[in-house]
Amino acid sequence: MSQSTFDDDDLFGEAAAETRAEVEDHLAAARTELPDPDSVWETDADNVLGVLNGLKSALDVGDAVGSVRSAKKAYVLGERADAFEDAADLKAEIEELEELVGDIEAAAEEVASLTGTVPAIRGALQDAAAERDEEESEE
Repeated sequence: MSQSTFDDDDLFGEAAAETRAEVEDHLAAARTELPDPDSVWETDADNVLGVLNGLKSALDVGDAVGSVRSAKKAYVLGERADAFEDAADLKAEIEELEELVGDIEAAAEEVASLTGTVPAIRGALQDAAAERDEEESEE
């Protein structure tokens, strides 16, 4: 018959390992949620608006933000509890994913802006071309 151990050091070691595993699991989930690189690069669109709409959809980070946030919360908890012997790799990976997700979100905002701007510019150019054609026909 085995004897259960309730030694504080053993329990703390187990909790530290579980916390590290939790951080790693959240980071893996975040990486899984990131957009597919090919979907951001390749397109089947026939025009610029189609390209922009496809890119806007491709830049959706899904639950990656939540997963990075959960990883960071678990990391901060473990770090403040001094539970990690060496967590520089976790910290670096969290920072890398935070930056990547931030860049993707910023790009998505720019694409969304262009999605509204490009059709307006096209309309204005069509109006200008119509006016030019009208003036030329009057001459």
